[in-house]
Amino acid sequence: MRVASVVGARPQFVKAAPVSAALRKQHTEVLIHTGQHYDDEMSASFFRSLRIPEPDVNLGIGSGPHGEQTGRMLVELERVLLADRPDAVLVYGDTNSTLAAALAAAKLHLPLAHVEAGLRSHNRHMPEEINRVVADHLSALLFCPTQTAVENLAAEGIRAGVHLVGDVMYDVALATAQEARQRDTLKRLGVAAKDYLLCTVHRPSNTDDPHSLRAIVEALGACGRRVVFPVHPRTRKVIGELGLALGPNVTATEPLDYLDFQCLLMEAAKVLTDSGGVQKEAYFFGIPCLTLRDETEWIETVEDGWNVLVGADKKEILAAISDFNPKGTQGKSFGDGRAAERIVEILSGIR
Repeated sequence: MRVASVVGARPQFVKAAPVSAALRKQHTEVLIHTGQHYDDEMSASFFRSLRIPEPDVNLGIGSGPHGEQTGRMLVELERVLLADRPDAVLVYGDTNSTLAAALAAAKLHLPLAHVEAGLRSHNRHMPEEINRVVADHLSALLFCPTQTAVENLAAEGIRAGVHLVGDVMYDVALATAQEARQRDTLKRLGVAAKDYLLCTVHRPSNTDDPHSLRAIVEALGACGRRVVFPVHPRTRKVIGELGLALGPNVTATEPLDYLDFQCLLMEAAKVLTDSGGVQKEAYFFGIPCLTLRDETEWIETVEDGWNVLVGADKKEILAAISDFNPKGTQGKSFGDGRAAERIVEILSGIR
């Protein structure tokens, strides 16, 4: 069986790592990198640290407005898929790479499989929400990480081809935790375990809204805690354009590879993020999470009391940094660390 796997952004590299390893034991995988994240910190370093095979095809699309970027991906993906004619196309998550690959596969009548299907923030202003909804409605196989995702699909009338497999990011977190803990990341950054906050900001709702980004930056500077802030290139650019100054308590770094970031996350006192994946990873390791959004697709983490939605409100961020201290164990299920194996087993029956 020949499977074309399409990735393009950092979260997808993480999700693809265990699936690619399991897939290549039984089948032929053609790994296509759209180039949505294209520099070393955003792309190549993740392939190295997660030991993902080098892409068979790199489209080198790069950044750009949503329509332009997705359109260029669609053109190039259609060309590659026409030439390769795989038995199935596998997509991950909710990026423009996901949308373009889903459209290309559907128009070429190739079976489409979606890893991380069924997530919903119920906010159609988010580009990611549009991408994941379209991908789900075009997919023949929908691999859900949680029961909530299964229920979301059922509410939209999607029941055929739906499989509850667990979360592939949990597979990766379990498999790499020991190696990540052995990194000297904290020493290199001059921080001590549980004595700092970890922050990531990359979503357009924050980076493209000067009021929101200013409120987040001001909250970080006023929180009275040491903050480690790996800065996304787009975020860094906007901070500069707005003339915002990070407080002396904030250590800004370049984007980190997966293992360095996991090391920092596991030893942080709290995490502040607008990333869906980081919310989950914080939950996996029992790290209190402050989500810099007004909604989340990972509602389980909020229901279980380990994640709080603070938006881009300075007062709410500061209050949660001070007072949000969840207790108890995490009770929601993201699987047993074998999601990738289940995905490959189900894919094997598509012929």
